[in-house]
Amino acid sequence: MRNATPGPSSQQTTILHVTFNMGIGGTEQVIRQLVTGLPSDCYENHVVCIDGNVGEMGQQLQRDGVDVFSISREAGIDKRLIRAIRESIRQLGVDIVHCHQYTPWFYGWLASLGTSARVVFTEHGRFHPDRYRHKAFALNPLMALKTHAIVAISDATRSALSRYEFVPKSRIQVLYNGIRSIEKNPSRASEVRAELGIPDKDFVLGTIARLDPVKNQAMMLDGFSIVLESCPDSWLLMVGDGPDRRTLERRASELGIESRVCFTGFREEPADYLAAMDLFLLTSHTEGTSMTLLEAMSLGVPAIATAVGGNVEIVESGRTGLLIPTENPAELAKAVLRLKSDRDLREKLGRESRILFEERFSVARMVSRYQDLYVKVLED
Repeated sequence: MRNATPGPSSQQTTILHVTFNMGIGGTEQVIRQLVTGLPSDCYENHVVCIDGNVGEMGQQLQRDGVDVFSISREAGIDKRLIRAIRESIRQLGVDIVHCHQYTPWFYGWLASLGTSARVVFTEHGRFHPDRYRHKAFALNPLMALKTHAIVAISDATRSALSRYEFVPKSRIQVLYNGIRSIEKNPSRASEVRAELGIPDKDFVLGTIARLDPVKNQAMMLDGFSIVLESCPDSWLLMVGDGPDRRTLERRASELGIESRVCFTGFREEPADYLAAMDLFLLTSHTEGTSMTLLEAMSLGVPAIATAVGGNVEIVESGRTGLLIPTENPAELAKAVLRLKSDRDLREKLGRESRILFEERFSVARMVSRYQDLYVKVLED
């Protein structure tokens, strides 16, 4: 058992965030934004990672003085993990156990039993393809009944949580993710292009994402190959890493477009690369609330995204970007060519996306809504 830090003063609300790990990803970004955005005089945050690894973001939070620790989860139902989380709840004087994703909810909920801690569960997204689980039919309605607040990050996620996890839809509220606004540095954007050998005048499409089959970047490559047939001054910038990287590199080679596709690998400061793009692409099979899509909006970079999941709640097609069907490279190419040829439309979409971002997806709005939720949970 780890040594817990002393409990907070009576004026503070103590929150224990339960998650898989604090590596690089959208869920992890949301947790980091909450932990750093909540007023420190009112909230004390702790983060427990149940997969035995705090990850890169967890290490950064540790350097910033946040208590982030890990417990290795064993196969099957790990009773030792339940006891360890319960002991942390008691030692830290936890008021709210905020569980991020389903498995952390399962363990956080069980650990909270017999304590005074309230439970909040946020569903950050769904696997593709989604599926029913027989055990969920019996257990999840009971867990939902004894959970003080259930949050989905989009209407699509809310519907999936209800349909596949048997959580009563009336118990689920939608609370969109938010991020800190990014400011464009034109000189740094030019430097990034120069580093990659891309002329300033050329047209750059790009994405920032984990290279994973669910992100469907193969469709992106297929659509880009069509774009190059009529616009050879175009480039595709793929920022990120993941299990699909080698497959995607082979696909680019098979299409004969490898000289125009830049695989950068993981980057600590992806915003510099985003600022170097003329268009942001998101071709996922499914999405909750894409953090990189929000980053593109904050920079005023227009997006082309597949009409799946939370994308349709973020991108207002024709106003802040364009929505296209999934598994349709020809429609992707058509949308790219439309925006490449119409600079006025690109600029209009970029301006409107920035406005919508400030209205709905800023980190301040997200933190404020979670703060209201925490207050309500403690009052009930």
